[in-house]
Amino acid sequence: MSFHIHLQPHVHAMKKITPLLTVDEIEPCLRFWTERIGFEVTVTVPHEDSLGFAILHRDGLELMYQSRASIDADLVASGAPTGLGQEMASGTSTLFIEVDALDDVIGVLGDTEVLVPRRTTFYGMDEIFVRPPCGTVVGFAARVETGEA
Repeated sequence: MSFHIHLQPHVHAMKKITPLLTVDEIEPCLRFWTERIGFEVTVTVPHEDSLGFAILHRDGLELMYQSRASIDADLVASGAPTGLGQEMASGTSTLFIEVDALDDVIGVLGDTEVLVPRRTTFYGMDEIFVRPPCGTVVGFAARVETGEA
């Protein structure tokens, strides 16, 4: 199945989409992504005595994390509704990352909490879902070779 997006003439081309994940503390997230998954932290912005914002990159993928306290301080000052940080933090997002080989990922997960044990899905993926220390639900999946030509 394929979908084609037809933008209205007044909507300019879209360049990329990057998840901005809201958490209480960024630091536990960074250790998971850098030490286990191999991302690089490319931007950090402090907020009070901890990190308020971070951007991570790997192989053309990008993630952004922002602390709830940083959102409240930053966005409310610009006229956003009070409590926006809490609202963003209470929203749910699950990252689904397609990889070449699931065994390689499982080998570096260590004691990361497994939410959905490894399984083969009806849509042809070998996958596992985990929860890193910062709470984001992350699914890693590799296409199952069907052997069909």
